[in-house]
Amino acid sequence: MAGVLKRLVPKRFRKDEGITIPVVRLHGAIMTGGSQFRPALNLATVAPMLEKAFSRKDAPAVALSVNSPGGSPVQSRLIYQRIRALAEEKNKRVLVFVEDVAASGGYMIAIAGDEILVDPTSIVGSIGVVSGGFGFPELLKKIGVERRVYTAGENKVILDPFQPEKEGDIEYLKTLQLDIHKVFIDMVKARRGERLADEETIFSGLFWTGTRGVDLGLVDGLGEMREVLKRRYGKNTKLELIGGARSFLGRRLPGVVSGGSSFGSGGEIAAAAVSGLAATIEERALWSRYGL
Repeated sequence: MAGVLKRLVPKRFRKDEGITIPVVRLHGAIMTGGSQFRPALNLATVAPMLEKAFSRKDAPAVALSVNSPGGSPVQSRLIYQRIRALAEEKNKRVLVFVEDVAASGGYMIAIAGDEILVDPTSIVGSIGVVSGGFGFPELLKKIGVERRVYTAGENKVILDPFQPEKEGDIEYLKTLQLDIHKVFIDMVKARRGERLADEETIFSGLFWTGTRGVDLGLVDGLGEMREVLKRRYGKNTKLELIGGARSFLGRRLPGVVSGGSSFGSGGEIAAAAVSGLAATIEERALWSRYGL
């Protein structure tokens, strides 16, 4: 109530309480879906928080805390586009602060910032495309299972994990990867421009520490969010964390949970748990690539 009354008082009569900068945390592996068991970082989950943050009329900037090893290139690009669209629409400066890592899709999101600041030990880069999976053609034989697949279209079972790899399938996958890689490279060049160093390994998929990232022009400098914002906008500057919804387990989600009851049948919960386990393994592999 006090906050409401305070806003009714004309600014010229208020005590100087400093600027409030909204902060959005973009943390985790980037992937579609998500559930109460496994929150996911994607456009659907972060869009409400971004809209809320950029709607703060008195804030000259929005701060984004990024900590992601990457994931879906589509969701990464969608989040990047939404940030840029809101920044231009609301005329806000975007300051990105990298924590442990902003690599691959995480770095794609980071370049939405007008300025990227990191810790010296942060990991940045990995501008490349990777596809991974498992093959089980021999497993079926050992357990006595015969796989039967019927298709209309000769390439409908391309890269089937239950069949031996085919050179043609691998070559086709590589053409897709090259297309996506080019989009990524073009985005980085468009956003970072002349700040990028003349270093051929920048787009090779390698990743670097925050300190080296500054040298390469991948990021703009070193700095911790609270200290940087208070130095730039005044010692009374406040940081307002824009939170998401909470699941029925009490865990804060990156955004909102899609419609329907939070409680499903026992079978639905069990299926979600199994699916979440597989996704957790996949996410763990993403983080471990950067020693995290």
